[in-house]
Amino acid sequence: MTRPQIYVNLPVEDLDRSVRFFSALGFAFDPRFTDENATAMIIGEDSFVMLLVKPFFQTFTRKPLCGPDRTGAIIALSQPDRASVDAIVAKARAAGATIPSDPVDHGFMYQHAFEDPDGQLWEVAYMDMAAFADA
Repeated sequence: MTRPQIYVNLPVEDLDRSVRFFSALGFAFDPRFTDENATAMIIGEDSFVMLLVKPFFQTFTRKPLCGPDRTGAIIALSQPDRASVDAIVAKARAAGATIPSDPVDHGFMYQHAFEDPDGQLWEVAYMDMAAFADA
């Protein structure tokens, strides 16, 4: 059976700026799904983020778009270890992201976050699955 893929669609003000930002974080893009209105950012084998310029995004919904002063969603991105969490947040900061809070260490889970240039909130986390081995 084929596994489903997930495509998260995010509105962006400036597609080129967003591509530069996420490229600085190490993400790649699928040129088959890229034009002046959108691009497919590859998160994993079955996971993608579609960055859509706002007028194009608006063709998919009648609801008004959230602005940078409002949160519409939190995109959570797992990392293989704590150092990787810190590394991607540092890359995001260097590329111009806002860091809304300090990292949080729950013992079994370590998380940090950044806001991309369009104000989307990205939660980056490492979870020690061995902590749940006896659960």
